[in-house]
Formats: sequence, C-alpha cells, structure tokens
Amino acid sequence: MLTEPKIAIIGSGSWATALAKILLNNVDRLNWYFRNPDSIEQFKRFKHNPNYLRGIEFDTGRIDFFSDITEVVEQSDVLVLAIPSAFLDRSLADLKTNFNHKYIVSAIKGIVPEGNQIVGQYLNQNYKVPYERIGVIAGPCHAEEVALERLSYLTIACPDIKRARDFAFKLECPYIRAHVSDDIFGTEYASVLKNIIAIASGIVHGLRYGDNFQAVLVANAIQEIKRFVDKVHPITRDIKSSAYLGDLLVTAYSQFSRNRTFGTMIGKGYTTRTAQLEMHMVAEGYYATKSIHEINQEYKVNIPICEAVYNILYEGATPSVEIRRLTEKLR
Repeated sequence: MLTEPKIAIIGSGSWATALAKILLNNVDRLNWYFRNPDSIEQFKRFKHNPNYLRGIEFDTGRIDFFSDITEVVEQSDVLVLAIPSAFLDRSLADLKTNFNHKYIVSAIKGIVPEGNQIVGQYLNQNYKVPYERIGVIAGPCHAEEVALERLSYLTIACPDIKRARDFAFKLECPYIRAHVSDDIFGTEYASVLKNIIAIASGIVHGLRYGDNFQAVLVANAIQEIKRFVDKVHPITRDIKSSAYLGDLLVTAYSQFSRNRTFGTMIGKGYTTRTAQLEMHMVAEGYYATKSIHEINQEYKVNIPICEAVYNILYEGATPSVEIRRLTEKLR
C-alpha cells in the first residue's frame, strides 16, 4: 500500500497559515516549520498562530511542529516554501541536508535578492533541484479571504503537469478551486511584477488619483507584465487568465494587499523605512522593485510603471512628480 507523501509548510506568516488551513482539509497530518520555538509553544497552547490570522483555529494534534529546518526537510516529501523572498537565502543557510527527491512548491511571490533570481531559478542553481520537481502557487488569492473561507482560485505551475495536478488535488476544498499550468517562469515573474504594480496603485491612491486613473494604470500594467514575461521566457500563454491578470487585479485593488497598503503610505508622504516599520509585515514588492530594475538592465523591456516605482523607492524621486511623469507615458 502506497503511503501519502508527507507535506511540510516552511514559514509561519499569514500565507503559510492560510495554506496550512487549506491542506488540512485533505491530509491527515502536516509538518510545519517555525523559526521561533516560542511561537510554536504559543501555537500549541492557544490553537492558533500567535502572530497571523489568529481567527483560524487548528487541531494541533494533526500538526507536527519543527524549529529545526534540517529536521523538517528530512522528514518531509513535499516542501511548501512560504518564507518572504528577502529572507529565503538566510533561512536555508542552516540547512544540513539536501533536497534530493523532494518536490518543492514555492508560495513565495518575490525575487531572492542575493542573485536577483526567482525562487525556481534559485533552487535550481543553488541546490540543483530539477525544474520538474519545482512548483509555483499563483493566485489570485489573499490569505485573509482564505481565513474567511471565501471562494478563491489557485494555479499550480510545474513543468511536470502530473506533479502539479497531484498537489492541486491536495488544495481542492469547498472554498478553493485549483488549476494547473506548465509556465513556471511566467507565473513567478508575473507574481513578482504585480507586487510592484500594486505599490504603484497604492502610491496613486495615496496621491488621491481616482478610479479612472487606477483603471488606466492596471490596463497598462498587464501589458507591461506581458512584455516582460514574453521577453524573459517566450512561450505561448494567455496573459488574461487568473494566474496573471487575476492575480494583478486582486493585488492592485484589494484592501488586503500589503503592497498596495505600502504604496498608499508612500503616496501619503511616509518614508520607505517608516512605512515598513508601521506595517509589521513584508511588502515583497519593495525588494522586487530593485531586483527587476537590475534584471531589466539586460532585457531592456519597456516597463515604465515599474521604473517609476523604482525611482520613488530607491532614487528619492518625489512621488507626485514621478507619477505625473508616468501619466504622460500611459495610454
């Protein structure tokens, strides 16, 4: 009799918590890695994540908690990475084993800044994980709506479609629909770019631009994303599907979008440092903005919205002036 693969969540934030809730609909037990042992003790005591989505109550008898990353990797077959991309390299630095025969699913929507790599590239080049054993979870889906069990759609991308389908099946439940794709590069880059666009959306909201301009911004943004992903990984893809356009829309417009919230604070006059401190959460788009700017030095794609955000966050451009310049480039 075949045994079910053991799944582990690596990370303890809101998206990790939401994914744990989803997976426990379909698996008997789940491994879960927390960097901080104190958080594990609080979780066991109060039956919820002490720091994120506290409204989700868990049956902790079905969860095996770990604070040693080597141990959780060794005792798991499928690893779901849900660590902010800026901290991934540091988090894996203590790993004393390898990823041989593991299937790794990235729930990270960002770029690993040390090498300006999407997570799939980082795992392939630094840990020799074949792309066929790397998956990507794409939205549109906010952790907060998963907590409320509001109907959401996910796309699992992997060059090995069977692996993608097997993992998608583990996510299906009354409030989650899961589909598959083989576009691991396009879905990852689109997820990175939409976070930068969401910062732009927040900036213009903070500057009191209205819905009319927001619509123009997002309409231009999906074209910007298409130009970039088609240049970086030119395959046939439908950029209007949920994994691309849908993910962009929810991140640019939603009240739950931390990148939009971060951008709104910048538009209202906060410094980047102050905005980061007040949010108490990581806005992936902040780090992605610099990485995409540097990556685009090679590809030279026309991405004026992303460049405007870069100028504001990293070059000290005044938001009102930079956005006014941007308005002349959009159609």
